[in-house]
Amino acid sequence: MIDSVSIGEVKKLLGSLCRQQRQRYEMSQTELGKALGISRYTIQNFESGKNSTLDTFLKIAKHFDLMDDFYRALNSIADTNNKESMY
Repeated sequence: MIDSVSIGEVKKLLGSLCRQQRQRYEMSQTELGKALGISRYTIQNFESGKNSTLDTFLKIAKHFDLMDDFYRALNSIADTNNKESMY
């Protein structure tokens, strides 16, 4: 297992992405929470890298039309991992 990136760093990066997208669309945390059916507190925690759940991440990604990008990235990783060794 490679330990170059911590889970906390990934959570903070996802939170930062959420904040950037929310601000890009000039939405408050309350407005985004309402649009997703979750609380402002959940958005606040997600953006801070605290209590980030996959479900919350997927709701945010879908709302900001990022699902295709993440799906392609995951498929690319899966394809790389599934390639047979040449040796």
